[in-house]
Amino acid sequence: MKTKVAAKFAELYGGEGALFAAPGRINLIGEHTDYNAGFVFPGAVDRGIVAAVRLNGTQRVRACALDPDEGAEFGLAEEDMPAGGWARYIFGVCREIAKRGGRVEGFDTVFAGDVPLGAGMSSSAALESAYAFALNELCGCGIDRFELARIGQATEHNYCGVKCGIMDQFASVFGRRGCLMRLDCRSLEFEYFPFDPEGYRLVLLDSRVKHELVGSPYNDRRASCERVAAALGREYLRGATAEELEAVRDRIAEEDYRRARYVIGEERRVLDVCAALGRGDYETVGERMYETHRGLSQDYEVSCEELDFLVDTARACGVTGARIMGGGFGGCTINLVRAERCDRFVAAARERFAARYGHEPAVYDVVISDGARRLE
Repeated sequence: MKTKVAAKFAELYGGEGALFAAPGRINLIGEHTDYNAGFVFPGAVDRGIVAAVRLNGTQRVRACALDPDEGAEFGLAEEDMPAGGWARYIFGVCREIAKRGGRVEGFDTVFAGDVPLGAGMSSSAALESAYAFALNELCGCGIDRFELARIGQATEHNYCGVKCGIMDQFASVFGRRGCLMRLDCRSLEFEYFPFDPEGYRLVLLDSRVKHELVGSPYNDRRASCERVAAALGREYLRGATAEELEAVRDRIAEEDYRRARYVIGEERRVLDVCAALGRGDYETVGERMYETHRGLSQDYEVSCEELDFLVDTARACGVTGARIMGGGFGGCTINLVRAERCDRFVAAARERFAARYGHEPAVYDVVISDGARRLE
């Protein structure tokens, strides 16, 4: 990607731009807990965004997305906001930096990415993190990495209409090669966990489907959690117990109860997985992954037929753990597989899925990688 991005930059603007990269992410466990101030367990991957950026001495941005070959131009004031699409993410990052006192100048840029769209690997966070990191460096804003992650999150909230938590942007900014991160989304305290499970592999199966649902299902689920937290007298569901939830069950909607039941259970599962990894107990890790999938499918209702089929196939093939990954309604499953079973499992999943749905799932091996950075 570096070569293609640099060549397109030279074609459009002449000369060279500084090259920056930021990754997508996987999340071993801890789904939909970040906006509930809970724990998550993500890692950056070796797929992401590469961007060439050069200040142009104006107050305008000239941008090109390489795939597809599509351009946009906009100013840096609030009234200059692009109509939508990928340009809105870059514009939002510029505005959020400015709100924090950073002086963003106009720039020329070309970017490309290899994070599969709609796969739940957070291509949007990779885009936000790449530009937050690049502009912070090139414009000398002096913003620390914690705030760069918040800038990406605020871009989603204020310019893209998604009330996401901090996990995706945090993983994209703070990722470390060979390590997962346990992140406390309330305090932003985090710890790196070396992740090289001997005898196991992490594999993503991309269903290559994305169901477009009416309304804003992601924001609706966040609102459910907020209503239950308010009934419990809390700001967030973080720290709530199953007993406390049962005590208010007659005061909340059944749907809200089931959403909260999943989140409260998921907080415990994240901590269980951290403890299990510490003692090399991957069977417990896998069982917690299956439990998470059941909760996401039945209580949180963010799975779909195709993803449930892939998880059922994994269980039937003796896969140690599998679950939906990401916001839901399509995308990937993440699978923890004994190395000697991996090829047979992938072959079976491809064959059975194609027989049912008419196309094979895409397969991605997970390589845990570094976070946002400048490329030499």
